[in-house]
Amino acid sequence: MLSQAQRTTILELHTKGVGKREIARVLGISRPTVRKVLRSKATQVPELRRPEKAEPYRDRILELFSNCKGNLVRVHEELVASGAEVSYPALTAFCRRHGIGQAPVVAAGRYDFQPAEEAQHDTSPHEVELGGKKRKVQTASAVLCYSRMLFFQFYPTFQRFDCKVFLTEALRYFSGAPNRVMIDNTHVVVLHGTGRDMVPVPEMAAFAERFGFQFVAHAIGNANRSARVERPFWFIETNFLAGRKFSDWGDLNQQARQWCDKVNSTYKKHIRAVPRELFAVERPQLKPLPAWISEVYRLHQRMVDVEGYVALHTNRYSVPLEWIGRRVEVRETKDKIEIQLDARKLVTHGRIAEAEHQRILQPQHRPPRGQGMARTQPHPEEQAIQAAAPEIADYVAAVKQRSRKVPGVALRQLLRLVREYPREPLLAAVREAARYGLYDLDRLERMILRRVAREYFLLDDGKEPHDD
Repeated sequence: MLSQAQRTTILELHTKGVGKREIARVLGISRPTVRKVLRSKATQVPELRRPEKAEPYRDRILELFSNCKGNLVRVHEELVASGAEVSYPALTAFCRRHGIGQAPVVAAGRYDFQPAEEAQHDTSPHEVELGGKKRKVQTASAVLCYSRMLFFQFYPTFQRFDCKVFLTEALRYFSGAPNRVMIDNTHVVVLHGTGRDMVPVPEMAAFAERFGFQFVAHAIGNANRSARVERPFWFIETNFLAGRKFSDWGDLNQQARQWCDKVNSTYKKHIRAVPRELFAVERPQLKPLPAWISEVYRLHQRMVDVEGYVALHTNRYSVPLEWIGRRVEVRETKDKIEIQLDARKLVTHGRIAEAEHQRILQPQHRPPRGQGMARTQPHPEEQAIQAAAPEIADYVAAVKQRSRKVPGVALRQLLRLVREYPREPLLAAVREAARYGLYDLDRLERMILRRVAREYFLLDDGKEPHDD
């Protein structure tokens, strides 16, 4: 079939007086074809109208398409079974031309970003060989949309704490913050809503405000909006993780950072540039980081158990034995576990990244075998009791040995009784309890209350008051 350009050439040559034979020879076509074009006097290519074999069965095809749930193989089988003479290619071509079961073709969009306008953040699960064992990890990635600078790290899980740790490291790697960070409607950041209606968790909104950016989310199903960060995940899996083995989490993330330095300095064919060179243009426009960036941490309240350990995420960290039964504050950061009893007493351990049911013991927290624990001074509660009521020192020593409660808890309860109740009923109740060997402090408190009721709250006997 002749194209529109060929038909136009034939008509133009004919108007210039060129004969049909010469036109056919120049264009390499037959003379009957030239005569047909001259007879039509039209440059438009005529529509090709041919009968379609599947057209008589259109209604039946639509019915079967619905019944067979869009499976054209089954539609063809049912058509043939009902006596239709239609090949499978003819059926698929008919459905394609008439839009049966075919989604309308939509052109891919394109997003253009100015320097420092946006960074995109997302996570994806991957499998790595860590310490000789294969295991699933969460890969967190961040990409500057203009320069395509890439930064990623690996975590056993990805919670809000891990998200803040990662974004802090990413912003330090980029030496600045963009205007906004695009996320994929993750519950780690989102409080409620999606897309433009997304409202971040106050904790994460405060984190973003500290660095001068804001979180935004793309509409559900609009994966192209976050394509800058989605694309590198396949690259990480097929390049960085391929054939590599890692000894521990520190080794894994250190190699990931070194690989980021390498690929960010490599020419990228799809952007026709080197990300590090584009970053030289983008970096001056990033928002500067705060002069001091506080370490991301989580606070936990724990009681020291009878073995002198503090439990956190199934792992147990040792503390001095004199802390047994005391309440401590645990500060969990990316690399450390800080256990604090008070302003002057602090124990620091290296953090285990995942729940492994391990015990971490520092040698100074346990005396050599056979020496026992050398207590330099009594509990602060015991000192306070001795200062307020020295008469009950023997009972205090017996309570520490024979009470069913942890000594620290029992001493705190006894100190409360000394401070809250009158002295005489308290001493009388303690003498009676010591005489009968009663060291249940709840029962001792009831004994004190009975004496207080008898001696301090006299009931009216019903007699009329009179003047002397």
